[in-house]
Amino acid sequence: MRFAVIVFPGSNCDVDMFHAIKDELGEEVEYVWHDSEHLDEFDGILLPGGFSYGDYLRSGAIARFSNVMKQVINAAEAGKPILGVCNGFQILLESGLLPGAMRRNDSLQFICQTVQLKVENRNTIFTSQYEKDEMIDIPIAHGEGNYYCDEETLTRLKENKQIVFTYNHNPNGSIANIAGIINEKGNVLGMMPHPERAVDELLGSADGLKLFQSIVKNWREAHVVNA
Repeated sequence: MRFAVIVFPGSNCDVDMFHAIKDELGEEVEYVWHDSEHLDEFDGILLPGGFSYGDYLRSGAIARFSNVMKQVINAAEAGKPILGVCNGFQILLESGLLPGAMRRNDSLQFICQTVQLKVENRNTIFTSQYEKDEMIDIPIAHGEGNYYCDEETLTRLKENKQIVFTYNHNPNGSIANIAGIINEKGNVLGMMPHPERAVDELLGSADGLKLFQSIVKNWREAHVVNA
């Protein structure tokens, strides 16, 4: 499986994401600059964390208009797996690929710590290697991670089982303790915690590796590739 790590001006978790795919997962991966107009050769798209365009105006608001996002939207419509982490999640929200918005943490402070997440839905292409209700340890690092949506959207997220991860102890004020959601089609995941920083016990946790393994397993099964 071949992954693209999208690099925006201000991305700072692209190397972490590249390492997770190449060194821990053992799959092909390339950096793709924000002005690229071609993603057809990739099977999965990864939007890493950081501060795209300095987070000016609003986190992810400027990156949403990068040339590459047209291709990311096309890839999402084609059913390819798209993962946006932290700033990548914010960009997915701004681009309309996921519902809702991000606000400042309710503490109004930047938070950097490891948190415990609950796997709410294991029946996705991103979570099949987890158990239902499994508790996992994943780092967070954000100042605007307070996920918000209106009641109608929240009801729809619950009914469609689009809430994939929730915080065991909510660190930022996110509505319904939401840490990660997928689109209705099930191929676009946005999450504030950083699974790419939890792919080896030397990092304090390897709980994030199962997320990437889930993506590859699903892709191989869909493309009848023998592992």
